[in-house]
Amino acid sequence: MIRSDILKDIAPILRDQLVVCNIGLPSQEMHLIDDQPTNFYMLGTMGLSSSIGFGLALAQDKKVISIDGDGSVLTNFGTLPTIANNVADNFILLIVDNGSYGSTGDQPTYAGKKTSLAAVARACGCENVVEVQAEDTGKALQEALDGDMMTIIVAKCESGNIKVPVITMDPVVIRDRFMKSVQA
Repeated sequence: MIRSDILKDIAPILRDQLVVCNIGLPSQEMHLIDDQPTNFYMLGTMGLSSSIGFGLALAQDKKVISIDGDGSVLTNFGTLPTIANNVADNFILLIVDNGSYGSTGDQPTYAGKKTSLAAVARACGCENVVEVQAEDTGKALQEALDGDMMTIIVAKCESGNIKVPVITMDPVVIRDRFMKSVQA
C-alpha cells in the first residue's frame, strides 16, 4: 500500500473529524478522495501540520487528527517534544511513513533507513505511540478516536504517488470553511 491507499481506507473514519493534512500531495490526495469542510489542507509550510493540529487540539475540545509525513516530521523535530510535554487527549498524530519525501520526488528520508519515528516519539516522552503496517492504519485510527488519550500512530507504507490535480480552492475559502467546522 502507498499513502493514497491509506487515505482511501481511512477516509470514512476521517469524515466529520477535524483533520489537518500535510503539505503537497497528501493534501491533494485527501482533497481528491473525500473533500470535507472539516479538512484543513496545508498548501505551504512543510513540517507544520502536526504543530497546527496540536495547537488546535489545545485550543478546543473536539478531536483533531493531524496527518503528517515522515519527511515533514523530520523537518520539524521540535514538534514531538512539544506534543509530549503539553498533552492534549483530543489529539491524534498520524505519521504516514513511506520512507521518502513523497511530494518532492520520493527522495529517501532517514525514517526509511535507521531512524524510527515511533522510537523518537517515545524518547521525546509521548506515552501512547503505535506503529502499524499500512493495512492496519484504519483499525489503529478508530481505536485512537474511541479512546481518550493522545495518540501518535506511525503507519509504515511503501513509497509512491498517484497523479492528482492541484487544489484550486482559494486558501481563504479552505480556512474559512474549516474555521466554521471548528466552531460548529
